[in-house]
Parts: sequence; structure tokens; C-alpha cells
Amino acid sequence: MPAIVPHRQLDAPPLDWFAGRHGRALLSAEQGALDRVLAGCPALPWAWLGLASAPSPEPGRRGLVLKRRREGFDGALRCALPMPLASESFGALMLQHALDDRRDPLPLLEECHRVLAPGGTLWLATLNPWSPWRARWMRSGLRARGTGSWQAILRRAGFVAGSVNVQWVGPRWSLAGDPAGVGPLDRVRGGLVLTVDKRTHAAVPPDPVRRLRWSPGVVQGAAGRQPGYRQTPSAGRKSG
Repeated sequence: MPAIVPHRQLDAPPLDWFAGRHGRALLSAEQGALDRVLAGCPALPWAWLGLASAPSPEPGRRGLVLKRRREGFDGALRCALPMPLASESFGALMLQHALDDRRDPLPLLEECHRVLAPGGTLWLATLNPWSPWRARWMRSGLRARGTGSWQAILRRAGFVAGSVNVQWVGPRWSLAGDPAGVGPLDRVRGGLVLTVDKRTHAAVPPDPVRRLRWSPGVVQGAAGRQPGYRQTPSAGRKSG
């Protein structure tokens, strides 16, 4: 019989910062970007992985909502990595500050790449290390990474780093202000949102490249018939 573990011990203490006033302001600013991902989600199921203190979207019939805990995830199912989910079965995955603690983010992102269908979207909301807002979470146990660091981690997880879209969301210093933007002044907002699609290689290889080779044959030109080059199939392919 497994031991009974109190529910309160499953929460990761560093993530409790988001339950406070400043953390809630950042989560509220991210809601619009999250709603747009849900609105554009294809017919495939979607999954949201976030904080225990964050307001989660309504799962409906196609959604899976999981809360990040100290030992894994809790919600519609209770699990750790690797997740008991079928490969390439989700059209969208949303990670809302689920990687802002000091654990290695690579195993979870590799799992996201596995369960995401080709063409599916990964939406990742995290902290912006270059924002004055970082003074709000200092000494809270949270960790923020820059865009270059996240692109390198996403590339190692199997995503194409060149397809990552970046948006800065949330307040700069005060609680008031526009929630999101992509301009130069928006780079100091408190939150960072990265969106990347899962790309796969084409299943049909391209046709062999034809090369010009010297042949003793002749070509017909303005000056009459004369030796020259003619196009021949490359090695390994029979000509008709």
C-alpha cells in the first residue's frame, strides 16, 4: 500500500511566488496570449501544464490540465516523466511557468516534442531575466533564462530553433500598463513567451540531381552539328 503523502507537500515552494500580487499580475497579462493559442488549436487534443497557483483553462472535451508539483504533475492524471501519453497525439502544448524553478528543463521539453503532433504548437511562458520586474522575484528560488538560452534548449529537445517566435508580456515595473508587445521597449517586460511549431522532414526524398557530363555525342546548334555536352542521368538512375 503506498504511503499517504499530504497534498501540501507536493507543491514546489519557489513557485508560490506566483500566488502573490506581483505574480498574479504577470499571469493575468499572459491570459490574452494563452487564449489566442487555444482559439487557434486544431481538432487534436491540447494540454496545459502550469502552476498550482495559476488559473488553468477549462479542459472541455479535448483539453488536459496538469499542475506542476515537486515530484511531477497532478490533475486529470498524476504522473512523472515520462508521461503516460501517446506520441504525436496533441495539437498544442502550453507550459505556463512550469520551467521557472531550478530543475533541468530539457527532459520535459523532450517529452513535449514526443507527444506533440507534426505541425503542433508549443507555447512556453517564462520569466524575463532582463526586466526590472526581476526585483520582484529575487530570492524566491525562481530562475530566469534569456531567449538565446531557451532557443539552445529547444534545439536540443528536437525543435527547430529558427522557427521560435518571441513576445514580451506583462508589466515593466508598476502593475499598470499594456500587457504585451514586440517593440524595443517591450523587451524589459516581466514575462517572456516563446512559440514554436514542431517541424518534421519530408517523407518523400527529392529527385536525383542531373549533371552535365562530357559525351562523344553531338549537339545541334547555329554552327551546325559539333561535339559538346549533353545532359545525362546521375549514377544509380536508369535512363528511359
